[in-house]
Amino acid sequence: MSAQPIVRQMQLADIPAVYTIETASFATPWTIDIFEREITENTFANYFVIENEGVIAGYCGMWLVIDEAQITNIAILPNYRGKKLGEKLFAHVMEQAILAGAYRLSLEVRVSNLPAQHLYRKFGLVPGGIRKNYYTDNQEDAIVMWVNL
Repeated sequence: MSAQPIVRQMQLADIPAVYTIETASFATPWTIDIFEREITENTFANYFVIENEGVIAGYCGMWLVIDEAQITNIAILPNYRGKKLGEKLFAHVMEQAILAGAYRLSLEVRVSNLPAQHLYRKFGLVPGGIRKNYYTDNQEDAIVMWVNL
């Protein structure tokens, strides 16, 4: 029997694996330096990884500012998508936001990213607005989605 995927706090040693996920997932990926600063300097930042059979298969970042949570990014390695890992990871991050006292969670998602929108809707997030030309690689709009926790 395979071990169940586990979600845990991201460590500095995880950054190379997270960077691999980042570059495989986004047209304008964050740099290694950004991840290092998020973990070591940003007191609002909380980052998590999901391990599947010893492989870091995904990560999610969240800022907690007073009583609001903002998802900064979430990604799963392409060959691990469709295995409910993103769902497990997102559920864990939402739980952490609730435990920290957040009353609302929000994020931006590409208008074209229907699989992600579908995932977020499973957790009760609803569209709340549009950020025009939000993504710098192609000026695609972002849908702002949020949920009261």
